[in-house]
Amino acid sequence: MSGKVTFFSRVGKTRIIPIGLKMLLIFICLILLSNFITNFISLQLTQRQIINLNNTIMVSQLKELYTTSSNQFQIYSYSGNRDESIETMCKVAETGFANPNSLALGVTDNGGIEFFVDAYSLADFPEFDENALKLINANKEQGIEEGSISFTSPYGDYFGVYKYQDDWGYYIIRAELRSDLEKSNYRVYGIISALIIIFTLLFVAAGYITINREFKPLRSFTDDLIEMQKKKQLSLIDISKAPNDDVTYMAASFNSLSMQVNNLLDTFQKFVSKDIVAKAYAGRDVGLEGKQQDLAMLFSDVKSFTYRTETLGNDIIEVLNVHYNRVIHNVHENSGIVGSIIGDAILAIYGTLESKRSKAYNAVISAWNITRATAELRQEMQARREEIEKKRKLTESEERVFQAVMVDVGVGIDGGKVFYGTIGRNDFEDPRQSHMTNTVIGDTVNSASRLEGLTRIYHIPVVVSESIKDEVSSETARYKFIEIDTVQVKGKTKGKKIYFPFDTNEMEESLLEQYQKFEEGLKAYYDGDWKAARKIFKGLELDVTQVFLERMGTKGAPADWSGIWAMTTK
Repeated sequence: MSGKVTFFSRVGKTRIIPIGLKMLLIFICLILLSNFITNFISLQLTQRQIINLNNTIMVSQLKELYTTSSNQFQIYSYSGNRDESIETMCKVAETGFANPNSLALGVTDNGGIEFFVDAYSLADFPEFDENALKLINANKEQGIEEGSISFTSPYGDYFGVYKYQDDWGYYIIRAELRSDLEKSNYRVYGIISALIIIFTLLFVAAGYITINREFKPLRSFTDDLIEMQKKKQLSLIDISKAPNDDVTYMAASFNSLSMQVNNLLDTFQKFVSKDIVAKAYAGRDVGLEGKQQDLAMLFSDVKSFTYRTETLGNDIIEVLNVHYNRVIHNVHENSGIVGSIIGDAILAIYGTLESKRSKAYNAVISAWNITRATAELRQEMQARREEIEKKRKLTESEERVFQAVMVDVGVGIDGGKVFYGTIGRNDFEDPRQSHMTNTVIGDTVNSASRLEGLTRIYHIPVVVSESIKDEVSSETARYKFIEIDTVQVKGKTKGKKIYFPFDTNEMEESLLEQYQKFEEGLKAYYDGDWKAARKIFKGLELDVTQVFLERMGTKGAPADWSGIWAMTTK
C-alpha cells in the first residue's frame, strides 16, 4: 500500500506528523532563531559604535559651539545685545544637526534654560532633567566641567555631551534623541530580517524536496501502519520500492513479526470468545478476573442428537460443523459471543459487546436466525433427496442417514445477573503452566438451558423468559410475545412464565390470530375452567395445544390448582 501521510492523519485521537516534517520544522526554527539572535546582537553592538561615533561628532560640534559662545560673549560685552549673540550661537549649532530631533541648549546650574535650538524648531524646552542636572553639578564641584550626559524630556530620552561655559555661566549641551538612532537601527533590522526569511524559505523549499524524497518510503510504511491500526488487523508493509537502508530493514523485520503474530491470532481467536480477542488485541492484560454483569443467555441444542450420532458415527462432526458454521455466524452478526460449545449444544452470551440494540433484542434475533438457518439446511437436504428419488428410491440405511442429517434445534433465552470472566490458573513465573478459560456462571445459564428443553415439550422452536419479553417489548413492536405456560422447573420453588416470540415481520397474521386465541384458552386453563380451555384448544391447529389437551385429559382442574405446572424432569 502506498500514498501520502497528510498532516491530519490520526490514529484514534492522536495526530500523526511525518518525522521528516518534524526534522524540517526543528531545523527551520533553529536557523531562524540563530539568525535573529545574531542579527540582534550585531545591531546592539553597532548601536553602541554609532553612539560613540555620534558622541565624537557632537564633541567636535560642542567645541565649535563653545568657541562661538566665547566670542559672542566678548561681542555681547561691547554691544550689550544679548539676544543677537544668542541667535548667532543657535545658528552655529543648527549647522551640525544631522537627525530630526538634534538639539543644543544652555542650562544654568540651577536648571534655567538660557538658550534652546533643535532641528524641529520647537517653541521651547521645559525644565531640564533634575537628576541629570545634579550629576553634572556634582561633577563640576569635583572639577569636572565636561563629559557625556543622558537626560529625559517630554520629547524622549536624549544622550549627548556638555561643557561648562564660564563666561556665560551655564552648561552648553549638544544632544541627540535616542529613538532617532533606534528607528534607524530597527529599519536596518527589519530589512535584514526580511532577507533572512526570504533566504530561509528558499533553503526550506530545497530541504523539503530533499527530505521528501529521502523519507518517501518511511511515509509509505507509516501509511500502512495507520491502516492496520484503523482495521485492527496486522498486514504486511510494502517494501518492494524501498531503498536498501536501515529503515527498510526495520520494515522487513516487522513483516516477519506480523506474519508470526497473525498466525498466532488466527489460532487464538478460533478458541476464545470475541471480546477476549478484542481485549488482547488492544494490548490489555488478560488475567484471572470477572464480575457480575446483566447479560442475556441463549442456549441452543440439537434435537435427537443421540440418534444422529448412532446413525452417522464420525460423520456427525461434519454435520455439526456445517450447522455451527451458520449458528456462530448468526451469533457474531448480532453482537453476541460464543461462551461454550459442548457437543451438540452451544451457549451464546449477549451484552458484553457494544451494540445499538439491547442484549435481549439481539438474542431473540439470533434465535430466529438460528432456527431459520437450520430450516434452510433441512431444505437443502430435502432437495438432494428429491434429486436422488427422481432416479431411484432410498435404501433403508440411506433413509436413516437422511433423517439423521435433518438437523433441528430448540432455543431457550433468559436474562439476568451472572458472573462473567476468566477462571483457571495464571502462572506468572512459567506461562506455559497457565491455563485459563472464559466462562459464565449463574442461575440464568441453567435457566436458559431448561427453557431450551421446554421447546421439545411445547413443540415450539424458541422459548424466552419474562425478563427477555419485557426488555424486547420496551424496544420494538416487531415481536409479539405469546404466553405459553407458567412452569415450575425441577429444583425451583416458584413458577415462571414462559413466552414464544412471534416474529410479525416473518410469520403470517393468521398464525398470530391462532396464538392470540390460544392465550384465551390459556387464561381459562389458569382459571381452572378446563372445559372451556379444552374447547378452545381443540379448535386450534397449533402443536402446543396437544400438550395441554394431554395434560388436562377429560378431567377438571385439581382442587388445589394454582395455574402452575410443576416439571418432574429437567
